[in-house]
Amino acid sequence: MNETAQAQINCPKCGTPVDVNKVLYDKVQAEIGQQYERTMEQEREKLADAQKKVDEQKKLLDDQVKTAVEQQLAKAKKEQEDSLRKSIRGEVEESVTAMQKELEEKSAQLKELNQTRAALAKAQREKDELADKINAEAEVKLNELLKQEKAKIAKAEADKQELAIKEKDELIKSLSAQMEDMKRRAEQGSMQSQGEVQELAIEEWLRNAFPLDEVEEISKGVRGGDCIHRVRDRAGHELGAIYYESKRTKHFQAPWITKLKQDMQAAKTHIGVIVTEAMPDGMDRMGQREGLWICTYDEFKSLCYVLREMILQVGTAVAAQENKGDKMAMLYNYLTGSEFAMHIEAIVGSFRKLKGDIASERRAYERIWNEREKNLDLVISNTAQMYGSIKGIAGAAIATVQSLELPSSTQEE
Repeated sequence: MNETAQAQINCPKCGTPVDVNKVLYDKVQAEIGQQYERTMEQEREKLADAQKKVDEQKKLLDDQVKTAVEQQLAKAKKEQEDSLRKSIRGEVEESVTAMQKELEEKSAQLKELNQTRAALAKAQREKDELADKINAEAEVKLNELLKQEKAKIAKAEADKQELAIKEKDELIKSLSAQMEDMKRRAEQGSMQSQGEVQELAIEEWLRNAFPLDEVEEISKGVRGGDCIHRVRDRAGHELGAIYYESKRTKHFQAPWITKLKQDMQAAKTHIGVIVTEAMPDGMDRMGQREGLWICTYDEFKSLCYVLREMILQVGTAVAAQENKGDKMAMLYNYLTGSEFAMHIEAIVGSFRKLKGDIASERRAYERIWNEREKNLDLVISNTAQMYGSIKGIAGAAIATVQSLELPSSTQEE
């Protein structure tokens, strides 16, 4: 806290706190960056000019040789062949010697340029190695700082626990009734069976989703399915019932259908649903078989809404047609008909599509969050690398950034 206070001054005009370390850091960073860019630009321009001069001199030399040869050939037509050959040979040898000397000079210049490039490459490698070293040291420092911050947060959270516990007492009291109910359910029967776990999940889902309806549990030891969902309107009148049977085994058994029909007849219900993990042969998704609905637990969550809504609609229509036919027969014929089945399959298909869209969006957002986290790590790493480079160049002229220094070096200073 003392070091942070010493690194700040107040503006004499407005009184605003100014971070001296940050101002010096930004200024030095801008100056060094501009100087480095100017130096690199000058070196690139020198290399380009030297290369351009070499190319121009080479072209000029070629033109001179070509011109000399053409002149000597023209002269050879007028003079004697032998003397002309000697003269041309001498001139050509002299030109070749001069050209060779000039080429040697250009080669020396190119060699110097290559040495300059090698020196630049070596300096870049040394800079990269130094940056890697500083990056590793900064990573160690950041990890230590993270540990210290976590310890501070843990201490602060511990100080808040006393008030938090008091605030949660009321919440615990309000939830005590629900906890007792859950405890009672946990103690009922043998919870080791996976089928009983799914049965309780179905009952709990129905009660939470449809608080106005009645979910009747079939007691253990009593012949019948697992539960009966009695659909009621807002006036409390029962319009129909859905009989649910929960199965959680590896293979679907055909006798389940016959048994559920018998249980439905005894309970005087007209819609039956078997919620199972293993689908019958020939069925890869929710559908009807022998007048009963068969679905998985995930499909049940959508199917129960659709079945209840259809019962409400049929109940309303039957009430409007009172004394004009057998209401129960009409309800049964509609709910077991193909039109009703197609409506339910279309609605459940929409539920599936929405669920798939939600899963896709969740995966996309997780990818975006991971990319942002990596970018933040990269910003921290680049900042530490830049600070180390400037520190290595300017030395003690740069103010120390404590968050990027090792504890040992901080104590020594």
